[in-house]
Amino acid sequence: QVNLVESGGDSVQAGGSLTLSCQASGELYSNYCMGWFRQGSGKAREGIAAIDSDGIISYADSVKGRFTITISKDNAKNTLYLEMNNLKPEDTAMYYCSASFWPPTMEVGTCHPPNEYNYWGQGTQVTVSS
Repeated sequence: QVNLVESGGDSVQAGGSLTLSCQASGELYSNYCMGWFRQGSGKAREGIAAIDSDGIISYADSVKGRFTITISKDNAKNTLYLEMNNLKPEDTAMYYCSASFWPPTMEVGTCHPPNEYNYWGQGTQVTVSS
């Protein structure tokens, strides 16, 4: 079992920046996909950034060049970050952290583009005003 807790959501003006964090704890196997998703009001959930245990990173076109995904690993916890720059009103959404983990004996699933990973956080709200 894996627990994901997001933080960092806030209300900002267009052009501003925010960094979201997602702390993962539990059964964190060495093979993983971790990613950020968002869902705006009345919109479908969108996978916007992902990173895997090989260090491969992918971004949705809507955020490419403005958002950066990184990961920090410290003992029993992984922390996933999403640095968001030049925020736009259309970035307003609930942002979710998601992840899948596999032990070395199992075949790793597809990480990219971000898809239906196994574990989800509760979300953190980002609101961008014009």
